[in-house]
Amino acid sequence: MTFIPENWTPQDGELDGKSILITGAGDGIGRAAALSFARYGAEVLLLGRTEAKLDSVYDAIVSEGGVTPAVIPADLAQTSHDQLMALAGELSGSVPCLHGLLHNASLLGDRKPLSQTSAAIWHEIMQVNVNAAFMLTQALVPMLQEAPSASVVFTSSSVGRRGRAYWGGYAVSKFATEGLMQVLADELGSISDIRVNSLNPGAVNTAMRRTAYPAEPPQTNPAPESLMDHWIFLMSDASKDLHGQALSVQS
Repeated sequence: MTFIPENWTPQDGELDGKSILITGAGDGIGRAAALSFARYGAEVLLLGRTEAKLDSVYDAIVSEGGVTPAVIPADLAQTSHDQLMALAGELSGSVPCLHGLLHNASLLGDRKPLSQTSAAIWHEIMQVNVNAAFMLTQALVPMLQEAPSASVVFTSSSVGRRGRAYWGGYAVSKFATEGLMQVLADELGSISDIRVNSLNPGAVNTAMRRTAYPAEPPQTNPAPESLMDHWIFLMSDASKDLHGQALSVQS
């Protein structure tokens, strides 16, 4: 069952005046979210590993007349805590506050039994999917606290809510993502205006889904663009009372 109220649809200017940082913004759900947020008035900060992909999103937003976005090339598999703290310092000098943070960047890694999983790939998955999300959130909380209302959304997965064989480090990382969301939500709930939730997109026609299910016809799953009302809702003031929830886009 959807968490969006019945008959709710985003209005023109739904995200006017909001600054939202998106990780993994160059492709798939991250790209779709960036374009959608911009279309509804947000200033988007595009963080991703491949600068050419970020530039493509930037060009698309500018060509549509959106607020000029920021491009932040960063490889979360290599980025240190000090580098993310420095990034937050740079952003605070150009953006008065941060209204939204979408943790979308993730690595799939090996789909093998745990007994055959590469330790190096395991560590890389944890670095991108969990450690970087923790470090970036920690660095950006002061900017989120400066906003009158702010939303942090962690991208989850069904295999992070019930374990499934052969999903290895990815599944474990998504269980950790759920735990990170819950602890952060409990800590911030009574002392700030930051709301924190996780969102499981379900089966979506993205490069990661096609890699995970190579025999599945891609067109059987919805395109990211067709589901964006869920992300817009979570970044809008309409979701101000939604906090500490493990949400799903598709039932």
